[in-house]
Amino acid sequence: MRIGTILRRLGDHWGGTSVVMASHLVQAAAALWLPLLTARLVDDGLAFGDRGRIAVTGAVMLGVAVVQALAAAVAVRTATTIAEAIGRDLREEVFVAAQRLSIAQVARFGTSSLTVRTINDVQQVQQLLQMLLAVAVPVPMICVGGIVLAAFRDVQFTVILLAAIPALMLLTTGVLRAMRPLTSVVQGRIDDIDRLFDEQITGVRVVRAFGAESHEEQRLQRSGAELAGVALRAGRLSTLVLPAGSLLVNLLSAVTVWLGAGRIAQGSLGIGELIAFISYLALVLSSITTLSFLFTTLPRAEVCAVRIGEVLAERPDVVAPARPRTAQPTPGSVETRALRFDYPGAARPVLVDVTLTIRPGEQVAVIGATGSGKSTLLHLVARLADSTSGAVLVGGSDVRQLDPTVLSRAVALVPQRPMLFSGTVATNLRQGRTGATDADLWEALDVAQAREFVERLPGGLRAEVGPGGANLSGGQRQRLAIARALVRRPDIYLLDDVTSALDQTTATAVERALALAHANATRIVVTQRAEVIRHADRVVVLDAGRVVGLGTPAELLAGNAIYRDIVAAEPSHDDVMDIPA
Repeated sequence: MRIGTILRRLGDHWGGTSVVMASHLVQAAAALWLPLLTARLVDDGLAFGDRGRIAVTGAVMLGVAVVQALAAAVAVRTATTIAEAIGRDLREEVFVAAQRLSIAQVARFGTSSLTVRTINDVQQVQQLLQMLLAVAVPVPMICVGGIVLAAFRDVQFTVILLAAIPALMLLTTGVLRAMRPLTSVVQGRIDDIDRLFDEQITGVRVVRAFGAESHEEQRLQRSGAELAGVALRAGRLSTLVLPAGSLLVNLLSAVTVWLGAGRIAQGSLGIGELIAFISYLALVLSSITTLSFLFTTLPRAEVCAVRIGEVLAERPDVVAPARPRTAQPTPGSVETRALRFDYPGAARPVLVDVTLTIRPGEQVAVIGATGSGKSTLLHLVARLADSTSGAVLVGGSDVRQLDPTVLSRAVALVPQRPMLFSGTVATNLRQGRTGATDADLWEALDVAQAREFVERLPGGLRAEVGPGGANLSGGQRQRLAIARALVRRPDIYLLDDVTSALDQTTATAVERALALAHANATRIVVTQRAEVIRHADRVVVLDAGRVVGLGTPAELLAGNAIYRDIVAAEPSHDDVMDIPA
């Protein structure tokens, strides 16, 4: 996306844009009329001591100045409204586009970069639009009108004005070219600082636990110094424009007064006409200087527009089918056929030739070493990403052909790191099902072993939850995430190590309550817990992305060495090892 593409959005606000143009036209006409009135006041009023003419001309000048101020106020207010509306639309579009990206695409951009693009980058573009509408639009009107009126008053002096304009434009062009690469670096440095700050705030407990505050402060200071260095270089360049323009205006004004003084002495030029020309000179060059200073913000806005366009142009890896299917011949079933998944740029695939058939109502435990692809398998079933090859079938239908709404109702994923949102306990739980009653919520909390601590919270279901559940413990967040999935009542539960933050007693109680309350639902559980493995109908053993074991716990215990090694490493592995072969 380029700035020109964003400027075309002004067509969607043609009414407001017309008001801005009309207001600036009135403002420019008033600004150009005032020097003529000044000349008349001096040459026809003050020169002859005509108080009546002085009073009338002064009153007209006052009225013109008031009209100019009102027109400028209307133009600025309308320009701000238009820029805010376009900024709002851009933020919404970037947000929606980011929401549609797959996990791999979000990782490629980076969460911090997407945040900066949605907020800071859009703000830069919005500010440029506001300045263009509020400041830049009247400049051509004033320049053309000022040159014509100056030429009408005196051609000799107009040559001075025409010679000054290219010099000022050349200076501005040189500054713009020098600033463009620097502004790109500035936005990258802002991304780095946002990422570091997010890491340090999110991981503040780890930082404090290891006494690494000074190390993290130094990292942030280095990034801040790098940003400041680049920003200062860009700022120094931009500050050249305004003083250079002011210097040029003052020098030319002095030259004009020097030349005009001789002509006034000869009687070929009136004092009022000289004052009028100097006013036009200052008006035209000041307008160009202001516009030049505005254009120093253009390189950064251009970079921001490109970064915004990169998000909007990114095509989601996971797209809804053109003709979605709603039928599920075998609700609750999950099947994978020769499933393979590769992350872009990864050295090896995450999953290779994974073929599984999970029957409705079956409880399947998925175990394996770290990095064996357990979580990725659940993400593919929930269609948070699409497989590189092979297929995933939910309810007997390929997830790539299934209506996303139908899939989201059929599957509930509880991720390894539970995410809660600012609001209340009830609003978080009702993300599972918006129409759920309070009784439904309490029932889900009972199964998730969360009723007791929710009842202790001020307000119960109406208790406030901080962003990310920051005011709750890790175990409380996990239990609320489980309850949120239970509220949905799906056919298939995808549970990714969801009791890792719970003590053994609570975790066992959750797993047993879930098995009793939702016995007919299919459950695919990523776990290393002996209790879950022992009661699973079947266990899938993954190693380096491949299925190296599939069967009942007893069968795997008797014939699968990797399975035996994994469960033997668990603190409570005795229950599993005691299963009769």
